[in-house]
Amino acid sequence: MGRYTGPSCRLCRRAGEKLFLKGDRCFTPRCAVERRHSPPGDQMNRRRRPSDYGVHLREKQKARQIYGVMEGQFRRYMTEAFNSPGITGVNLLRTLERRLDNIVYLLGFADSRKQARQMVMHGHFMVRGVKTDIPSFLVRAGDVISWKESTKNSDFFKERTDGIPKRPIPSWLSLDINEMSGEVVALPADEDLTQAINSRLIVEFYSR
Repeated sequence: MGRYTGPSCRLCRRAGEKLFLKGDRCFTPRCAVERRHSPPGDQMNRRRRPSDYGVHLREKQKARQIYGVMEGQFRRYMTEAFNSPGITGVNLLRTLERRLDNIVYLLGFADSRKQARQMVMHGHFMVRGVKTDIPSFLVRAGDVISWKESTKNSDFFKERTDGIPKRPIPSWLSLDINEMSGEVVALPADEDLTQAINSRLIVEFYSR
C-alpha cells in the first residue's frame, strides 16, 4: 500500500482528535476537527462502539499518521522494540522521536512533520557535518543537526528560520539560534515521550 495522499484533515477527523498534521492551521478555527466534529464518510448504519480490535488498530494507525511512517517500516520499528531491553512501548516511541524529520520539526525548522520530511529529502540538512536526506535516519546523543551552507544564503532559509523558536523545544534537544543548529543532548526520557499515543494498545495489537 502506498503513502496516503488525501486530505490530512480527514485523518484527524477519523481519529476524532487533532494529530497536528497541518502545522499552524491546527491551532486556528479553520481546523477541520473544530469545524466538523463527525468522522468522514456516511454516518448511516455506523457502529456506535468499536470492537477491541478496532480500538487497537486505530491507535496504531494514529501513531503511523502522526509520524508519517509506512506500514512496513512501522512493523520493523515494532520488531526492534520487542527485541530491545526495556519496555516495548517506550522503545517504540523513543525510536519514532529519534527520526530526523521529527527532530527538524521539534527544532521549529518546519511547521509540520510532513513539511520536515520534504525538507530533509531535498537535502537541506546535515547531521554531524554530512548531508543527510533520509527522513527515517535515527539520530544519536551528541548529534548536531545543521542547515546546509548553500541553503543558508537562500530566501527559503530566512523564511523558515524567522521567529524561531516558534514552539517550546524539548529538554532533550538544544537549539543554537545564532548558528540555527540543534543538538541531541540526550535520548528522550520516558517523560519526554508524547502522551497523545497509548503505546500499550499498539503493543497489544502486534502481540496478538
